[in-house]
Amino acid sequence: MGEDRSRRRREVGAGPLSDPDQGRLALGDDAGPALADPPHETDVSDARVVRVLPDVVGIDREFDYLVPPAWVEDGRVERLDVGSMVRIPLSGRRVAGWVTAVDVDPAPDVRLVPLAKLSGTGPPRELIDLAGWAAWRWAGRRVAFLRAASPERMVAAVPRRRPPPTVPTGPRDVFDEAFEHGVATVRVAPDDDGYDVALAACRRGDALIVTADVRRARHLAVALRRAGIAVALAPDDWAVAAGGATVVGTRSAAWMPMPDLAAVVVIDEHDERLKEERTPAWHARDVVLERARRAGVPTVLTSPVPSLEALRAGPLLRRERSVERNDWPIIDVLDRRLDDPAKAGLFAERLMSYLPPDKRIVCVLNRTGRARLLACGSCGELVRTEDGSSIMRLDDDELVSIDGSERRPIVCIDCGSTRLKTLRIGVERAAEELAALIGEPVDEVTATSERDPTSRVVIGTEAVLHRTIESDVVVFLDFDQELLAVRQRAAEQAMAILAHAARLTGGRHTGGRIIVQTRQPDHDVIAAARKGDPAVVAIAERDRRKALMLPPYGAQVALSGAGAAEMVESFGDVEGVQVRGPVDERWLIRAEHHAPVLDRLSELPRPAARVRIEVDPLRV
Repeated sequence: MGEDRSRRRREVGAGPLSDPDQGRLALGDDAGPALADPPHETDVSDARVVRVLPDVVGIDREFDYLVPPAWVEDGRVERLDVGSMVRIPLSGRRVAGWVTAVDVDPAPDVRLVPLAKLSGTGPPRELIDLAGWAAWRWAGRRVAFLRAASPERMVAAVPRRRPPPTVPTGPRDVFDEAFEHGVATVRVAPDDDGYDVALAACRRGDALIVTADVRRARHLAVALRRAGIAVALAPDDWAVAAGGATVVGTRSAAWMPMPDLAAVVVIDEHDERLKEERTPAWHARDVVLERARRAGVPTVLTSPVPSLEALRAGPLLRRERSVERNDWPIIDVLDRRLDDPAKAGLFAERLMSYLPPDKRIVCVLNRTGRARLLACGSCGELVRTEDGSSIMRLDDDELVSIDGSERRPIVCIDCGSTRLKTLRIGVERAAEELAALIGEPVDEVTATSERDPTSRVVIGTEAVLHRTIESDVVVFLDFDQELLAVRQRAAEQAMAILAHAARLTGGRHTGGRIIVQTRQPDHDVIAAARKGDPAVVAIAERDRRKALMLPPYGAQVALSGAGAAEMVESFGDVEGVQVRGPVDERWLIRAEHHAPVLDRLSELPRPAARVRIEVDPLRV
């Protein structure tokens, strides 16, 4: 009986290490036992054997399988290569997987089972290898990256490429020069649409063009097609890209197949949307930089406010200072230091004189809801939860804690008064007050809004900057919230928000205007925007982060989730690595370089409980 059980285990599929338990790998509660009936034995002496990585997150191992003789007879074997998507028998059921090697030599004492199905074409060999690097770089599983690199719908075969088009030529500009540096960063105007750098890239051949915004990617793809360039829009045109074309898209475009990659462009490389929110939290900019390095092709990063990561990647190219300054809008600063914080409302008294009656206006307040900070009108105490650990906000006709775990009627827990006053209002209440102030309707926009704004005046969270195409004036009602945010990258992120607002308004030469209400009018971020010179912030941030060894001058990994404590305990002591925390149930691992941290994480078994690993988190 023991021999039968051992034999069944080996017949399911053999891994490169010939693990005798691979036939019983758990795929979940419904995975079932190993195959009950042994498959037909096959002589492997003259059969082809391939190695497959199952599309199962919990299994980061490869297994060997036979290529069925029927595939040789009907020609399917000709389409079987590294990256092919197949289905395999594993642990009593069929699962999807990717071929990672062909014509391998299996272990001598293991009997193999055949592949179940050839599903279609998948990521090419170079993306299989890149996924292995990315799994180490972001402490994740290869499966997550191979899913990103695979077509959403199965592709039976790659279409033949059409003759390459003639790309329109033009006068030599800064972008042509940038491609001669290997890796370079170009500081562009806030409203630069990316077309010129994309065209310069296409002159070199098939270009990979990544941008953070879906709408911009589509517009850019249309513009390049009108110029006669063959374009594959990611992720829908996966098959076209695999046949050979310029690829344009958002974050997922970093993993599109490109057999003749000639140049790489990342537009708005500073934009946080280029970083995956789910685990593993990879960054498209870093993926394409590594991809370009392996392919030996140049990369150009563009941004109106380049990140320190981009500035470290290669030389900075920019235009004349007078040109740069005119490309930024006029910045009007309303200094609120003399306003009584107890009596002054959200809107400064002078604000109305800055709001033209016939122009499109966008107001930004990064606080949702009606009231975000309340105090008792009788005793003056802040409205908190019963244990005093958290503030409560007003939601319809009751008080609700930030995490939603506690609710109660509108009453002060200290003195019992029902008279409360608002110290800090949210965007919902602000919209009502602004509509009353200007005497016309005001649209409210947040991340959950289902329709785009139509009114002349719009107010919203940061999402309003992404949901609005253009505006004459952008008003930041409480910019101190961004400047004083308890985050390592607060200044860089505040600068990015101003740059996004400048994209909506255009430069000062077109009358663009941004109004900033603040009690910190001398802050580096505001000074940089007024001068149209992001270097003011970049230099200050570079010096600060170097001194503290913060990214990109050091490595950080955040661990959170129910299994984080167990993983931190298993991490142990590693030379040159510091483990800090927990703070808010999150640990922070810091080191001078990534290698010691990522090498150790790659060795650790994952705990049963969920754990989120984020390498170089943007908001910490």
